[in-house]
Amino acid sequence: MGSQKSEPVSRQARILLVDDRTENLVALDAILSSLNQILVPVRSGEQALQALLAEEFAVVLLDIVMPGMDGFETAMQIKQHAKTRDVPIIFLTAAIGPPEQAFRGYAAGAVDYLAKPFDPWVLKSKVSVFVDLYLKRNQADAAAGMPNGRPLLDQVSGCLQDVEETVAVLRKLPAVTKDAETEQTTARLAQRVGRLRDAIDAFGDGGAESDSGTIGGSEVIGDDGVVGDSEVIGDDGVIRDSGVIGDSGDDGVVGDSGVVGDG
Repeated sequence: MGSQKSEPVSRQARILLVDDRTENLVALDAILSSLNQILVPVRSGEQALQALLAEEFAVVLLDIVMPGMDGFETAMQIKQHAKTRDVPIIFLTAAIGPPEQAFRGYAAGAVDYLAKPFDPWVLKSKVSVFVDLYLKRNQADAAAGMPNGRPLLDQVSGCLQDVEETVAVLRKLPAVTKDAETEQTTARLAQRVGRLRDAIDAFGDGGAESDSGTIGGSEVIGDDGVVGDSEVIGDDGVIRDSGVIGDSGDDGVVGDSGVVGDG
């Protein structure tokens, strides 16, 4: 009965249909199939809980009057699980139910309450809202970079650590230390990797990069090569207390001011 289309799952959401009567599930399927989402029908509260713990759902359509675990108890069980407590629940019940039934539904954690027979367009519109919210949240998570539940920033940081270790080993190789030009090249590479590390750490701390090159805190990493308040990493890999690596010098000598010229 589930209307699973061939579109990518990332563009679809699962909708859980819970009713002990087959004809009601068929009717729900007919109303919601045009949404082109994945409809999952179950016939008891127990089956609903199993489905919710196994997969993610955008919304649950839950009948109240069912044998065994009724809709109220099912809803309370759903809200007790950390994985499922935030899933929206829309209660479906007969129009002849007592007035306090709606209050019980909201108290159990329902976000909406529809009495049978309900307007198909109203139900479809309400479900569509929750599906859109679910898909947009997933898109936002993907944009923020959370594959497999691990922040992308952590993955980038881990890859950068590998690069840092490789560069450190490279700079100690005899072929590098014995050749001045190669040594300077690896020093510049280490400097650039260090700047990238500073930027990643600043983003992780919630810092922002300004036009002046300031990234979080008080560290400045700009085009002039300034790192921190007063430390400068020169082309030779030496950290000096003060100075700027710029274009103003003509002799290529690092003086007291720390200026490295064009040579």
